[in-house]
Amino acid sequence: MLREFREFAMKGNVVDLAVGVIIGAAFGAIVTSLVGDVIMPIIGAVTGGLDFSNHFIPLSKAVTATNLADAKKQGAVLAYGSFLTLTINFVIVAFVLFLVIRAMNALKRKEEAAPVAPPKPSAEVELLTEIRDLLKK
Repeated sequence: MLREFREFAMKGNVVDLAVGVIIGAAFGAIVTSLVGDVIMPIIGAVTGGLDFSNHFIPLSKAVTATNLADAKKQGAVLAYGSFLTLTINFVIVAFVLFLVIRAMNALKRKEEAAPVAPPKPSAEVELLTEIRDLLKK
């Protein structure tokens, strides 16, 4: 059973998947940092530091707090601001990923479009070509 598991774990697809997951996690951290540390501060500066995370609607009369963390402790609240903030973050991350993938695809197309010299024919093919040409004369 241990041998079968080792064979399964060492198959090409499993190893490729593991590498993809690790690279994906690292890429996710890069994109999260790009959004959180570069893009969101720019958007915050443009919008005057607009932050929806503390916007909520109390669903109970017992909720009297003015910030979301305290309001959740007091009772049920509809935290639409957090949802809106996360939705905006998702759209930004998706757009940044779109731009990155688009750039990668453009580079890939350039590599594919580069002309490749045809391979030199083998010695046998050259010899047969010479024989054919001599027979034509």
